[in-house]
Amino acid sequence: MRVNFVAEHGYTMPIVLDTGETYRRFGVEGYDQDRDKIELQSKAQSKRSYPTPLIFSRANIMASVPNILFLLTDNQRNDLLGCAGNPIIQTPNIDRLAANGVRFANAFCTSPICAASRASYLTGVYESRHRFTFLTPPLQSAFTDSSYPAALKRAGYRTGLIGKFGIAAKGIDPSLADEGAIGKMFDAFDNYEHWTEDGYEIRQPDGHVRHLTDITGDKTIDFLRTHSSQPFCLSVSFNAPHAQDNDPRHYIWPAAEDPLYADAKIPEPLNAHPDFFRRLPKFLRETESRVRWQARYATPADYQRNMRGLYRMVSGVDRNIGRILTALDQLSLAANTIVIFASDHGMYYGDRGLSDCWQLNEQSIRIPLIVFDPRADEGNRGVVREEMALNIDVSPTILELAGLDAADGMQGKSLVPLLRGKEVEWRKAFFCEHRFNRADIPKSEGVRTQRWKYIRYYEQQPVYEELYDLLADPHESCNLTADLKFAAQLARLRRRCDAMHIECA
Repeated sequence: MRVNFVAEHGYTMPIVLDTGETYRRFGVEGYDQDRDKIELQSKAQSKRSYPTPLIFSRANIMASVPNILFLLTDNQRNDLLGCAGNPIIQTPNIDRLAANGVRFANAFCTSPICAASRASYLTGVYESRHRFTFLTPPLQSAFTDSSYPAALKRAGYRTGLIGKFGIAAKGIDPSLADEGAIGKMFDAFDNYEHWTEDGYEIRQPDGHVRHLTDITGDKTIDFLRTHSSQPFCLSVSFNAPHAQDNDPRHYIWPAAEDPLYADAKIPEPLNAHPDFFRRLPKFLRETESRVRWQARYATPADYQRNMRGLYRMVSGVDRNIGRILTALDQLSLAANTIVIFASDHGMYYGDRGLSDCWQLNEQSIRIPLIVFDPRADEGNRGVVREEMALNIDVSPTILELAGLDAADGMQGKSLVPLLRGKEVEWRKAFFCEHRFNRADIPKSEGVRTQRWKYIRYYEQQPVYEELYDLLADPHESCNLTADLKFAAQLARLRRRCDAMHIECA
């Protein structure tokens, strides 16, 4: 049996009242109407101890399109998770999502800088196409109008953004409410830009200080509590674990994480040896990345202090994700809410003698990406996929999960076939780029395949190139451009980069 749900925007959406038919529509097999509970058990092969599996009552399952919760962190590299093999960091709630969902072990951002990467998440296109990063004109309405929140809002979803938006778009002023780009994308828009004058430590009206990460969790739960029968897509963007660049403490964590990592000795990266830095060309040794390394990691004591702070910030995000997951369950929303977890880009934590991001090495472009769908069958839980997934894939994935088509021109690919365990033809290479126009952060572009990495700093005279065999040299320690044995491979990737530069624009 079907009825039509008429959204407030005038669009008609079919709602299936037969529960079994609903689950078949969204790819869930083996639904048993006589069962009182659905248990999401981990099939992940791991020695790590995970929390209790997620358990939902059948009475909580809504016979409708799914809710979608997109959780994004800032500057969190792919290996800052327990489920990714980090033996020190404590992220039990994110690990639980991975243990019951799908983790993409080879996930990447296409532009390793906040503004450009966030615009790519929003629009599903490369930076070369949307042309937005720091110090550029606002993101144009052609892209905001076709973004995943705008499409979902038109289709009847209640859409929201809480936290760091990080994108200048026409209509960005939250006081404009339903006007401009923000009003077209979001029903609820509560961004950091108008409530973070104090950085991470936000003074409350009664005088006490509350951490920004905890406030983000509070506001997310408030949004969920106002949920109605209308399906929602909520984008939650934590500023953590981004350092507070204007504060000499750098990494400022919530008080609840004070006891963590007090005695931990966090190993330095293998490529933190000074030889890696000395082999860099002069223009890379004089970048802002080196300036920030001096401030954060110049001594072993500095390294340990700041890495412990970083780990505490990540654990603070994880604790708040646990609060949010608990709220979903208590509000009877969990069984029909897909949760996506990712970060905008990676980070150098002393690797190559650098800090921050911007260059196209693995540490900078690799990101965590986890999708938990409570409706998935047993065979698609606790799965690790090895395909190369990109930040531009998230937008078309969200749309397909909601039963909508991706907008024309989206360059990302929906991950839904991979989430459902299908073996499909997948990308063998992708384009990556950094266009921020700042003298001490050199521009670059490149191509990464499953084995090879090609990078060129195209504004240097002469153009400076790098070539790495990632299979033999995962730390990118040996630049092969001068080795004649690899001349043909270099030429092939150079041509590939030329072609993708045009294609992606």
